[in-house]
Amino acid sequence: MADLDLRPLSLGEILDRTFWLYRSNFILFAGITAVPQLLVLALRLVQTLVLNRPATPGQPAFIASPGLVALGIVAVIVGVVVYFVAYLFAQGGTVYAVSELYLGRQTSIRASLSRMRGHAGNLFGVTLLNGLAVGVATLLLIIPGIYVACRLITCVPAALLEDLGPGDSLSRSFALTKGSAGRSCVIYLLYFVLLILFEMLFVFPFTFAAGLSARHPGMIRMWVALTQVGTFAAEVVVTPFLTIATAIFYYDLRVKKEAFDLQLMMNPGGIVAAPSSSVPTMFT
Repeated sequence: MADLDLRPLSLGEILDRTFWLYRSNFILFAGITAVPQLLVLALRLVQTLVLNRPATPGQPAFIASPGLVALGIVAVIVGVVVYFVAYLFAQGGTVYAVSELYLGRQTSIRASLSRMRGHAGNLFGVTLLNGLAVGVATLLLIIPGIYVACRLITCVPAALLEDLGPGDSLSRSFALTKGSAGRSCVIYLLYFVLLILFEMLFVFPFTFAAGLSARHPGMIRMWVALTQVGTFAAEVVVTPFLTIATAIFYYDLRVKKEAFDLQLMMNPGGIVAAPSSSVPTMFT
């Protein structure tokens, strides 16, 4: 990966490098996202094909017992937990893979996901605190919410690569992205455009077919199951883009603001810690 030299990049170069790195290692990044998400897909298919069976014509409507209602609630909770665990492992594994490739080392799907052991709890805290910060800012007005999201775009790489806690990760990202919120916004905008395009390609046809099969419950189940598969495919293809771009953006900010490239030359063995002894707060 000698072509990925550490130097200050323009926004166009960050996006170009993101697409190049993703395209050159598509199996790696798609696999990191797909492996955890396969369990989520399995749960969704079970819910669609087993739990949502169509009623048989001529039979009275089925009334769920309290036990089945409780079982359904537990199933929803388990589904949410599984989804978040899969999301955290996919996101963290991708960041670690980008870091290895970006610094000239080789990695694998298994090695990248294995590095998330012991870090999922911290990353959950980072994600939760990030969501709360963006949510509170959005309650004020939409624009402040977008601005805060753009300033916190690098909190996940900061947490994983610098071993920071949730609060310090958000503060670190807020400090790094000072003056760069516009570039963060473009990265987010391009991600959402790609997501919409792939949703239209992989999900919309099955959703449309399900709408045309309103009088055939069995067919609806089949099309809904295919919709879940299409959603899985769209997430596997698009999700790595945002994480890769975020990690590259994180390195670029460190190169520009902290001479990270020079620090790495003097310490080629691994990630270089932030130069300051204390992390600045997001309000300073």
